[in-house]
Amino acid sequence: MTDLRWPTVLFDFDGTLGNTIPLILASYRHTIERFGLAPADDATILSWIGRTLPDMFTELAGAERAPELMDAYSAWQADNVAAHLVAYPGVDELLVDLAAAGARLGIATSRRRPSAEALLAALGLHEHLPLLVAMEDTPHHKPHAAPLLMAAERIGADPADCVYVGDAVVDLGAAHNAGMAGIGVTWGAGLPDALAAQPSAGVVDTVDQLRALLLA
Repeated sequence: MTDLRWPTVLFDFDGTLGNTIPLILASYRHTIERFGLAPADDATILSWIGRTLPDMFTELAGAERAPELMDAYSAWQADNVAAHLVAYPGVDELLVDLAAAGARLGIATSRRRPSAEALLAALGLHEHLPLLVAMEDTPHHKPHAAPLLMAAERIGADPADCVYVGDAVVDLGAAHNAGMAGIGVTWGAGLPDALAAQPSAGVVDTVDQLRALLLA
Protein backbone atom coordinates (compact mmCIF):
# COMPACT_ATOMS: atom_id res chain seq x y z
CA MET A 1 0.00 0.00 0.00
CA THR A 2 1.23 3.48 -0.87
CA ASP A 3 0.82 6.28 1.66
CA LEU A 4 0.93 9.98 0.99
CA ARG A 5 3.08 12.09 3.26
CA TRP A 6 0.94 15.10 2.30
CA PRO A 7 -2.61 14.68 0.95
CA THR A 8 -2.27 17.74 -1.31
CA VAL A 9 0.71 18.23 -3.61
CA LEU A 10 1.09 21.57 -5.36
CA PHE A 11 3.72 22.28 -7.99
CA ASP A 12 5.53 25.15 -9.57
CA PHE A 13 5.57 24.73 -13.35
CA ASP A 14 8.67 26.20 -15.00
CA GLY A 15 11.73 24.12 -14.28
CA THR A 16 9.76 21.77 -12.05
CA LEU A 17 7.13 19.94 -14.10
CA GLY A 18 8.45 20.87 -17.52
CA ASN A 19 11.88 21.86 -18.76
CA THR A 20 10.97 25.31 -20.00
CA ILE A 21 14.44 26.63 -19.16
CA PRO A 22 15.78 26.57 -22.75
CA LEU A 23 12.54 28.21 -23.92
CA ILE A 24 12.74 30.96 -21.30
CA LEU A 25 16.42 31.65 -21.99
CA ALA A 26 15.80 31.90 -25.73
CA SER A 27 12.73 34.11 -25.24
CA TYR A 28 14.60 36.56 -23.04
CA ARG A 29 17.59 36.62 -25.38
CA HIS A 30 15.31 37.37 -28.33
CA THR A 31 13.53 40.18 -26.48
CA ILE A 32 16.74 41.70 -25.11
CA GLU A 33 18.32 41.77 -28.57
CA ARG A 34 15.20 43.05 -30.35
CA PHE A 35 14.68 45.96 -27.98
CA GLY A 36 18.31 46.79 -27.36
CA LEU A 37 18.27 46.07 -23.64
CA ALA A 38 21.42 45.57 -21.61
CA PRO A 39 22.85 42.12 -22.37
CA ALA A 40 22.41 39.40 -19.73
CA ASP A 41 24.19 36.08 -19.48
CA ASP A 42 22.40 32.79 -18.85
CA ALA A 43 23.12 32.79 -15.12
CA THR A 44 21.49 36.20 -14.77
CA ILE A 45 18.43 35.19 -16.79
CA LEU A 46 18.09 32.00 -14.77
CA SER A 47 17.91 34.11 -11.61
CA TRP A 48 14.83 35.84 -13.06
CA ILE A 49 12.83 32.62 -13.33
CA GLY A 50 10.01 32.50 -10.81
CA ARG A 51 9.34 36.23 -11.08
CA THR A 52 6.51 37.56 -13.22
CA LEU A 53 7.04 39.08 -16.65
CA PRO A 54 5.55 42.44 -15.59
CA ASP A 55 8.00 42.66 -12.72
CA MET A 56 11.00 41.68 -14.83
CA PHE A 57 10.32 43.89 -17.83
CA THR A 58 9.42 46.84 -15.62
CA GLU A 59 12.77 46.38 -13.90
CA LEU A 60 14.64 45.99 -17.17
CA ALA A 61 12.99 48.67 -19.29
CA GLY A 62 10.53 50.68 -17.21
CA ALA A 63 6.79 50.50 -16.72
CA GLU A 64 5.93 52.26 -19.99
CA ARG A 65 7.85 49.80 -22.16
CA ALA A 66 7.01 46.68 -20.19
CA PRO A 67 3.70 45.77 -21.96
CA GLU A 68 5.31 45.95 -25.42
CA LEU A 69 8.22 43.78 -24.30
CA MET A 70 5.92 41.27 -22.63
CA ASP A 71 3.86 40.93 -25.81
CA ALA A 72 6.95 40.43 -27.94
CA TYR A 73 8.41 37.89 -25.50
CA SER A 74 5.15 35.94 -25.29
CA ALA A 75 4.53 35.93 -29.04
CA TRP A 76 8.04 34.69 -29.82
CA GLN A 77 7.82 32.06 -27.11
CA ALA A 78 4.47 30.74 -28.36
CA ASP A 79 5.92 30.39 -31.86
CA ASN A 80 9.00 28.49 -30.67
CA VAL A 81 7.64 25.98 -28.16
CA ALA A 82 8.32 22.96 -30.34
CA ALA A 83 11.99 23.87 -30.75
CA HIS A 84 12.77 24.51 -27.09
CA LEU A 85 10.29 22.78 -24.72
CA VAL A 86 11.55 19.52 -23.20
CA ALA A 87 9.76 17.01 -20.96
CA TYR A 88 11.37 15.84 -17.73
CA PRO A 89 11.48 12.02 -17.79
CA GLY A 90 9.41 10.43 -15.05
CA VAL A 91 7.25 13.44 -14.16
CA ASP A 92 4.20 12.10 -15.99
CA GLU A 93 4.46 8.75 -14.20
CA LEU A 94 4.90 10.44 -10.83
CA LEU A 95 1.72 12.48 -11.32
CA VAL A 96 -0.20 9.35 -12.29
CA ASP A 97 1.02 7.54 -9.18
CA LEU A 98 0.23 10.48 -6.89
CA ALA A 99 -3.30 10.66 -8.26
CA ALA A 100 -3.72 6.91 -7.86
CA ALA A 101 -2.68 7.23 -4.23
CA GLY A 102 -5.43 9.80 -3.71
CA ALA A 103 -3.40 13.02 -3.79
CA ARG A 104 -5.08 16.26 -4.73
CA LEU A 105 -2.83 17.88 -7.32
CA GLY A 106 -2.46 21.42 -8.60
CA ILE A 107 -0.15 24.14 -9.87
CA ALA A 108 0.68 27.60 -8.59
CA THR A 109 2.81 29.41 -11.16
CA SER A 110 4.00 32.92 -11.95
CA ARG A 111 3.41 32.19 -15.66
CA ARG A 112 0.39 33.74 -17.35
CA ARG A 113 -2.59 31.41 -17.70
CA PRO A 114 -2.84 31.04 -21.51
CA SER A 115 0.87 30.24 -21.74
CA ALA A 116 0.77 27.80 -18.82
CA GLU A 117 -2.24 25.98 -20.25
CA ALA A 118 -0.62 25.72 -23.68
CA LEU A 119 2.66 24.35 -22.32
CA LEU A 120 0.92 21.87 -20.04
CA ALA A 121 -1.04 20.59 -23.02
CA ALA A 122 2.13 20.38 -25.13
CA LEU A 123 3.73 18.22 -22.45
CA GLY A 124 0.59 16.11 -22.01
CA LEU A 125 0.38 16.97 -18.30
CA HIS A 126 -2.87 18.95 -18.26
CA GLU A 127 -5.07 15.92 -17.56
CA HIS A 128 -3.17 15.15 -14.34
CA LEU A 129 -3.36 18.65 -12.90
CA PRO A 130 -6.95 19.90 -12.62
CA LEU A 131 -6.09 23.05 -10.66
CA LEU A 132 -4.05 25.94 -12.03
CA VAL A 133 -3.42 29.20 -10.19
CA ALA A 134 -1.65 31.54 -12.62
CA MET A 135 -0.14 35.02 -12.56
CA GLU A 136 -3.47 36.74 -13.19
CA ASP A 137 -5.18 35.13 -10.21
CA THR A 138 -3.46 37.00 -7.37
CA PRO A 139 -2.17 40.56 -6.90
CA HIS A 140 0.94 39.29 -5.10
CA HIS A 141 3.39 36.69 -6.34
CA LYS A 142 6.03 34.32 -5.02
CA PRO A 143 7.69 34.46 -2.55
CA HIS A 144 4.43 35.94 -1.25
CA ALA A 145 2.08 33.26 0.05
CA ALA A 146 -0.95 34.43 -1.96
CA PRO A 147 -0.72 32.08 -5.00
CA LEU A 148 -0.18 29.01 -2.83
CA LEU A 149 -2.94 29.92 -0.41
CA MET A 150 -5.34 30.45 -3.30
CA ALA A 151 -4.42 27.04 -4.71
CA ALA A 152 -5.06 25.42 -1.32
CA GLU A 153 -8.38 27.23 -0.95
CA ARG A 154 -9.56 26.26 -4.42
CA ILE A 155 -8.62 22.64 -3.93
CA GLY A 156 -10.22 22.58 -0.49
CA ALA A 157 -7.09 21.87 1.52
CA ASP A 158 -5.64 23.14 4.77
CA PRO A 159 -2.22 24.69 3.98
CA ALA A 160 -0.72 22.55 6.74
CA ASP A 161 -1.71 19.47 4.72
CA CYS A 162 0.00 20.72 1.56
CA VAL A 163 3.47 20.45 0.12
CA TYR A 164 4.73 22.78 -2.60
CA VAL A 165 7.38 21.54 -5.02
CA GLY A 166 9.53 24.01 -6.93
CA ASP A 167 12.95 24.70 -8.38
CA ALA A 168 13.54 28.26 -7.16
CA VAL A 169 14.31 30.00 -3.89
CA VAL A 170 11.08 32.00 -4.29
CA ASP A 171 9.16 28.70 -4.39
CA LEU A 172 10.51 27.54 -1.05
CA GLY A 173 10.00 31.02 0.36
CA ALA A 174 6.37 31.01 -0.76
CA ALA A 175 5.80 27.58 0.78
CA HIS A 176 7.26 28.74 4.09
CA ASN A 177 5.19 31.93 4.03
CA ALA A 178 2.03 29.94 3.28
CA GLY A 179 2.56 27.52 6.16
CA MET A 180 3.20 24.63 3.78
CA ALA A 181 6.02 22.15 3.51
CA GLY A 182 8.36 22.89 0.63
CA ILE A 183 10.50 20.63 -1.51
CA GLY A 184 13.22 22.01 -3.76
CA VAL A 185 14.22 20.28 -7.00
CA THR A 186 17.63 20.88 -8.54
CA TRP A 187 16.82 20.00 -12.16
CA GLY A 188 15.45 23.48 -12.92
CA ALA A 189 16.83 26.99 -12.65
CA GLY A 190 17.70 27.11 -8.96
CA LEU A 191 21.17 26.64 -7.53
CA PRO A 192 21.40 23.60 -5.20
CA ASP A 193 23.26 25.47 -2.45
CA ALA A 194 20.75 28.32 -2.52
CA LEU A 195 17.85 25.88 -2.30
CA ALA A 196 19.50 23.97 0.52
CA ALA A 197 19.82 27.19 2.53
CA GLN A 198 16.03 27.66 2.59
CA PRO A 199 13.58 26.08 5.05
CA SER A 200 12.23 22.93 3.39
CA ALA A 201 11.26 19.32 3.82
CA GLY A 202 14.10 18.41 1.51
CA VAL A 203 15.98 19.21 -1.69
CA VAL A 204 16.09 16.48 -4.33
CA ASP A 205 18.16 15.87 -7.45
CA THR A 206 15.96 13.33 -9.27
CA VAL A 207 12.31 12.51 -9.81
CA ASP A 208 12.89 9.21 -8.01
CA GLN A 209 14.09 11.09 -4.94
CA LEU A 210 11.01 13.32 -5.13
CA ARG A 211 8.81 10.23 -5.34
CA ALA A 212 10.46 8.85 -2.21
CA LEU A 213 9.63 12.03 -0.29
CA LEU A 214 6.04 12.19 -1.48
CA LEU A 215 5.09 8.52 -1.47
CA ALA A 216 5.93 6.18 1.39
